[in-house]
Formats: sequence, structure tokens, C-alpha cells
Amino acid sequence: MTIAPTVERFLRERNVKYDLIEHPPSGSTHESALSAHVPEDHIAKAVMVKDGRGDAMVLVPGDSWLQLDALNKETGRDFGLDPESSLAQLLPDCAEGAVPPLGPAYGLETYLDEALTTLANVYLEAGDHRHLVLLNGSDFVELLGGVRRGRFGRRD
Repeated sequence: MTIAPTVERFLRERNVKYDLIEHPPSGSTHESALSAHVPEDHIAKAVMVKDGRGDAMVLVPGDSWLQLDALNKETGRDFGLDPESSLAQLLPDCAEGAVPPLGPAYGLETYLDEALTTLANVYLEAGDHRHLVLLNGSDFVELLGGVRRGRFGRRD
């Protein structure tokens, strides 16, 4: 697989141009950044969360960790990390653990860290562990128009 069909359709329907960057297989955002020779903080990382109201996706820079307390305070919810086992149902056309940060493409409630809104270029998981999608930063922000924004990531 290269790009998940849902992601490809979502980009095509919105007339968004993108490049697909192939890299050696990786198991994390950090490894993807290293193997693709791209800045880790320019990768939009999707973290799946869940509470009693359902699943959601939070997008943070690749070099950051999700601050659940900040998310819950900002949203008034009680999110916890979503177990990997439920992701196959939410993202059926993606490899396990390769979550494209385009929640609206999958009908998921999405939260966007403000740090990702000022980048000239943004890299996304394509849905497998061998490709990244490169988008213009303003196209990325436009694709996520209407999602809630805040400060949800923390760099160590």
C-alpha cells in the first residue's frame, strides 16, 4: 500500500496537491522523520483518544507528546488514550499504527495543535509505514477548517 484510499480520496475531492515521499519502513514518527530526512516537528502526528462520548483524533507536532490534561481542560471532556485494538475499526484502510492525521476524512472529531498551523510544509502518515504525504501548510490548515484548535502538545 502507498496512500490510504480514504486519504487519497479526501485530498483529491478537495483539489489538494501533494507529494508522496517513500522511506524505509518505520515504527514511529521519530523513525519516519529520520528515514525520510524531514524535520520531526513538521510531521503532524495523530493521537487517538476516547471518552464516554466517543473517539477523537488529536494532532500534535511529531516531536511532541499529547497533554491529556490540557485537552480535557480545553474541551471539558474526560479523554483517555484509545487502545490500538480499536483503530482497525476506525481506520480500516490503514496499517496498524499508521494513523493519517486527517480525522475529518474518517468522520472523526478532530483537535488541532496550534503549533501545526504556522508551518510552510506539513508531512503526514500516508496510512502505511513506508510513505509520508507532503502538503503545503496552508492546504493542511484548510483541510482541517472547522476543527477545534488549542495547545495540546508538549515538547520534552
